[in-house]
This record gives sequence, structure tokens and C-alpha cells, in this order.
Amino acid sequence: MTKPLDGTVALVTGASSGIGEATARALAAQGATVALAARRKDRLDALATELHGLAIETDVTDREQAIAAVERTAAELGRLDTVINNAGVMLLGPIVDAPVEEWDRMIRLNVQGLLYVAHAALPHLIRAAERDPRRVADLVNVSSVAGRRVGAGGGIYQATKHAVGVFSEALRQEVTARHVRSSLVEPGATESELATHVREEVRANLSPVDAKLAAEDIADAIVYIVTRPRHVAINEILVRPTEQVR
Repeated sequence: MTKPLDGTVALVTGASSGIGEATARALAAQGATVALAARRKDRLDALATELHGLAIETDVTDREQAIAAVERTAAELGRLDTVINNAGVMLLGPIVDAPVEEWDRMIRLNVQGLLYVAHAALPHLIRAAERDPRRVADLVNVSSVAGRRVGAGGGIYQATKHAVGVFSEALRQEVTARHVRSSLVEPGATESELATHVREEVRANLSPVDAKLAAEDIADAIVYIVTRPRHVAINEILVRPTEQVR
């Protein structure tokens, strides 16, 4: 039976766990050949074996590594139709007396790393949109509900996610007429490793969140975006647990 993404190639960053891993599985189930980029090679290798994909050990905050991941995907798998820019980190805490190194880390990964991958991928996506089998290509940037709100205790994280939304929309306006779709996905509270990166003293003061999405819920949204027909572009999806208020 024909699948929607047969004959296409997808690159997923942050693919070693959480939303990235779930999305890689979901894209493969739809017929895509998937390249998996992340820093944890052992996890990538196991997932690549399972999905018959390509594991690329990559730190996207290093521009040369980000470019190499894109170029290797296109060279070894023959093309690049879909990019899921998912790698990110959430380091919450007050701005006053914050360790500035945490800000640097979030800006490098959440913003610069995402930009490096997008910039390197765009020539390939433009070419893919001109070719069979689908004659459309997708760049999906995974942001957060934090990209829509402002609150104490997460100012720099929120700023990085606002930046992702601005970039996605500006790029959409540039490339949509060429059938390259720039889309933004904003998960609410989702089961992931993100909270484990927060300093212990900050984590102890966070309000508990009982209702959380599964990573597969976000993967479902991403698959919906990239399997639409050529004439349909889903520009933005915000997904929260039903019980999440903010």
C-alpha cells in the first residue's frame, strides 16, 4: 500500500529522545527515509537500526556540524524533503543573578542551531519542492507554548522561543510561493527530558504539572503538517493538554 511520504527523505534533529524520537518513528511509518541527528550516538544508532535510517552524531550549535548533517543526509539518502528542527533546551530560572552560561546555551541551541540547520537545508528543500514524488517540501520548527507568553522565571527561554516563531513566519513569507512550507509547532506541557536540565534549586520551586502530553501527541501534529496535499500549508499549531490553563 502506498504511504503519503514514500520516496521522501526527512531529517530530524534532537532525535535521540522525546518529541524527536517519536517524530522520527512517525515519519518512517508514513514512508519517509529518516536521518537522525543528535549528540547521543548510542541512542541514534539503535533507533536508526530499527527504522532503517541514517544516524548522524551532531551538535547543531556547531555551524559546521549542522551543515555537515544536512549535506550528509542529502548525499547519502539522495534528497531532502522534510526537516524537523526539534533540538532544544529549557533552562528556567529568574533573570536576576542568573548563570549567564545558561542563557548562552539556550541561545546557541534553541536559536542559532535551528537557524544553522534551516539555512543549510533550504537549497535542498527548494529543489525537492520542484521534483516528484510530492513537489512540496517542509521545514517544521518545534517551539513551545512559551513562545506565546511572557512570565517571570522563564524570560530567556521564552525569548528564544519567540525568536523561533518570528523566524518561521518571516521564512514562510519568503518561500511559500516556491512550495516550501515553513511551519511552527508549539507544544504545551509534554513528557520529556527538558525539566531535568533545570537547576535543582529552580526545579524545586516549579509548580507541578499533572496533565502532560505524550511525545507521540506532538509527533501526530507534525505528521499532519507534512502529509497535507501540496496546496495546503499548516503554518502554526499550538497543542496543549486539555487541562493546561496557561
